[in-house]
Amino acid sequence: MDIVSLMAMTYDELLKLYPMMGDFFSSYGLPEPDGKAKLRMFFNSLDEHYLLEVGTSLSMLREHFLKFITHLSDFDINYNTVRSMEIIGGFDKQGRKEDVRLKLEAGDILSIVGPTGAGKSRLLEDIECLAQGDTPTRRRILINGAEPEENIRFGVDNRLVAQLSQNMNFVVDLCVADFLTLHAESRMVDNPHIITERIFQTANELAGEKFTRSTPVTALSGGQSRALMIADTACLSRSPVVLIDEIENAGVDRSMALELLIQQEKIVLLVTHDPLLALMAPRRLVIRDGGMRELLQRSEAELVSMEKLKTMTAGFERLRKEMRQGSELKL
Repeated sequence: MDIVSLMAMTYDELLKLYPMMGDFFSSYGLPEPDGKAKLRMFFNSLDEHYLLEVGTSLSMLREHFLKFITHLSDFDINYNTVRSMEIIGGFDKQGRKEDVRLKLEAGDILSIVGPTGAGKSRLLEDIECLAQGDTPTRRRILINGAEPEENIRFGVDNRLVAQLSQNMNFVVDLCVADFLTLHAESRMVDNPHIITERIFQTANELAGEKFTRSTPVTALSGGQSRALMIADTACLSRSPVVLIDEIENAGVDRSMALELLIQQEKIVLLVTHDPLLALMAPRRLVIRDGGMRELLQRSEAELVSMEKLKTMTAGFERLRKEMRQGSELKL
């Protein structure tokens, strides 16, 4: 959209397309435009002397406004049009070629298994940076069948990939409620209060120990921190690709966490040593010696095993809860 087209629209018309547009005007200390008036009239009514005092001019303000709207448009396009991701094999630690081309679509989940040190985390790193043959493995990642543009690969605010690891620590001095509100507002979402409340409630369902909205994020335990970030990623993050590294050590309800992410129609890749989590994915990728070696389809027998593992896991979780609460353990 060009500046002429923007100026011909009313504020209400643009506000329907970009709900967070009011932030642009408030950042300059300007009043909110009349909803029924065309933006051209609003801009022409501004006091040039005031604009000079705040370090801008009418022409610069129009230019910045166009860039702001363009950024919002790109923000939506980049995140909402990801239909697939492909991993094209490179080379393993011995220089042997990986004869693999793996395609994942929205809503797919892939578990990644292999011995410690086999190269599972390296694969996640390749995906996170949308590698184009420029990492040690020389793998390539395609989005919608094509190489991602540089602004997608290297832009700070256009990250297509979110990563959840077992090590998460906060350094910001905010309570949980303020942290979630700040993040929701930065994502320019409608009804941030509703979304932040959903994240808070979900995080407390995931965490072993409950916390409050007024709890400082720096006071959260490791499990609580990870529960909060998993809920935040599922409910708020626009990133269509989620990488999870050994969530079984995170101190959260891991099955619930995985199901929550799957429900959001994201592409989920999960590095795990947990048989239950591995089997929750219809396909699992085996990594050995730094290379992608086998792509296994979950069998009918494994589906039966998965249900048994769910029952066993629920029993272990009950025992852990009883132990934490100081109750007598009953097998």
